[in-house]
Formats: sequence, C-alpha cells, structure tokens
Amino acid sequence: MKSYRILSLVLAVALVFAFFSGAALAGEGGKLKVVCLLNGNLGDKSFFDSAAKGVAMINELLADKVEANYVEMGFDSSVWSSTLQDVSDADYDVIVVGTYQLQDLLQEIAPQHQDKHYIIFDSSVDYSNGDCDNVYSITFKQNEASYLAGAVAALVAQEQGKDTISAVGGMEIPVINDFIVGYIQGATDAAPDTKVIVSYVGNFNDTATAKELAGIQFQAGSVIGFNVAAQAGLGLIQAASEQSALAIGVDADQAAAFAADNNAKLADCVVTSVLKNIDQAIFQSVERHLAGELPYGATESLGMLQNAVGIADNEYYQGLTTEAIRATASDLAEKVNAGEITVKSAFDETFDAKAYIDAAQPK
Repeated sequence: MKSYRILSLVLAVALVFAFFSGAALAGEGGKLKVVCLLNGNLGDKSFFDSAAKGVAMINELLADKVEANYVEMGFDSSVWSSTLQDVSDADYDVIVVGTYQLQDLLQEIAPQHQDKHYIIFDSSVDYSNGDCDNVYSITFKQNEASYLAGAVAALVAQEQGKDTISAVGGMEIPVINDFIVGYIQGATDAAPDTKVIVSYVGNFNDTATAKELAGIQFQAGSVIGFNVAAQAGLGLIQAASEQSALAIGVDADQAAAFAADNNAKLADCVVTSVLKNIDQAIFQSVERHLAGELPYGATESLGMLQNAVGIADNEYYQGLTTEAIRATASDLAEKVNAGEITVKSAFDETFDAKAYIDAAQPK
C-alpha cells in the first residue's frame, strides 16, 4: 500500500508540473501541447523506449510548433485510468496512448472530451457507436516483418544443421500471436522442416521468467529465439548470450540499443530485430495533425509498404547471416509487398492462430 501511495504521489506531481509548464507554453507561444502516456517503464530497449524517442523527435523537429512530453505510468494498471482522466482534464491538445491495455479506457474517456484529440498506437478503438470520432488508431502489420525474421531464423538454424527455433511471447493475445504466426510462416516457408518452440511469460515485465523459458527452449535444441515480450524479453536475450545461442529483437533495433549502452555481449547475439517504428508513427501522426491531415475517427494499418515495420539491417545482421540468407529475406520482402505472399494473421477471425502455433511445436 505504501509503494502504491508513493507511485500515485509521484504521478500526481509529474502531472501538475506538466500541466503548469504546458499552460505557460500556451500563454507564451500558443504551441500544440502533446502528452504520451506509457503504460510501462523506459529501459526496455524496444516498445516504450521507441515511443519516448518519438516524443523526443517531436520536440527536436517540430519545436517551433509543438511541446511534447511523456508520463511513465508503470505496469500498475490501477493508476492508468486516473492518469488518463487527469491529462484529459488538463490543457493538452493531443493525448497519445498505446497498446490494447489502454483501449477500453480510451473508449470510455475520449467521448467525454470531444475538445481533445487522441492517438492510440498498436491498437484500435471501436468506432461502431460513432462516439470516438476524436480518436485516431494505428495498428501495425507486425506479422509481415516477423515473416522475414522467421525466414532468417530458420535459415540461420539450417546453416548450423539444426531445425529448431523458438519464441517467447509476453501474453497469449492476438497482437503477440500475430508476431508469432508470421514468424512461423516465414520459417516454414524458408525451411519446411523447421519446428518452433513457443512459450508465454504471462506479462511484459518479468525478465526472470522470460530468461528461464528461453533457457529451457535453448536446452531443448533451439538455436535462435525471438523476443516478443517487450521488457520481459530482455531475459531471452540474456539467456541467448549465456548459452551461446542467438536472438531476434523486437519493436526497435535491440542490437544497436545494447551497443549504445556498451553492452557488446548482448548486442553480439542479436541477429536482427523486428522493427515496429513506433517513434516514426507518433511523430508522423502529430505532424499530420498539424497539417489537418490526420483521419480521426478511423484506423490505419501500417506495414512494410509504409516503412512502418521491417527487420533491422545493421553490422550484426551482416555479420551473423550469410549473403544468401539476406538475399532470401530481401526477395521475400518484395514478394510480400507485391502481394505475391499473403502473411497469415492472428487478427483474421477465420484463422485458428492457436492451432497453427501448436502445430509448429516439436513433437
């Protein structure tokens, strides 16, 4: 109880500060005031760090027109509703949130504040009742980028004479399974005999459990594991490093992030990362809002054609894969973009994602 009260007090102080600094800006320069609520913490080298980077880009490249900040709400969901309500009652013009975990709260609160504009990334509100016309939703075709990652993983395993790869997901939910389904399809298209071990942490912050699950996967024969668990998934990369295995990062270029922190041991085992360019999506959304071009009341789904998703091509990718593997991944990307390959999706209600994932497991 004491820690909860301290967290609430810290959030309240942060929001009051943001409110008064925003009010001063409104009086002095009339700038657009933007706040991004992070329902987690920075330091994940992926999802939330990428969102914060988008806020930094706004402040750097749109500084004459916009003042943006973010609030780390942490993983305690009990504070999310009050925080969203508080910033909605304050004088922010655009409020940015992310993930399915804030979808229902936004669905409830946004209609009460028709003078505000909201952006939700990596999820979508329900527009069927016509009461969320002040909300713009961004979803990503993460299955497309994961398809390429799966192909790379299977071919890297094949180069080692192996046929088993793996993935650790945060929770067994559609957005995570969308990554995994694409990963499996890419792997089995590139190397049909590939088996994919899949485990779930149950949350996105338990690094120790993710490390334990990944360790079990590597001991069972997987040579490369896919982190689909945000901050928890850092444990998978730690396990890969300790067990002389390889990893695929998620959401941001995780090898580059580790290298920037001078953590060569972890960077050196990350073959590539499935990129979900949240930073660019947030920045471009605010830029389009300024231009009056953001389609509020609608959802846009962004994929490889919009450069919203992809895989990281860096020195680690170049060093840990062969030219033939990279050429195959490039060819597959062109075929997906051309519509020659349709990547399966966990969001397709006619497709049994769970059965597909189960069928890929080693027998």
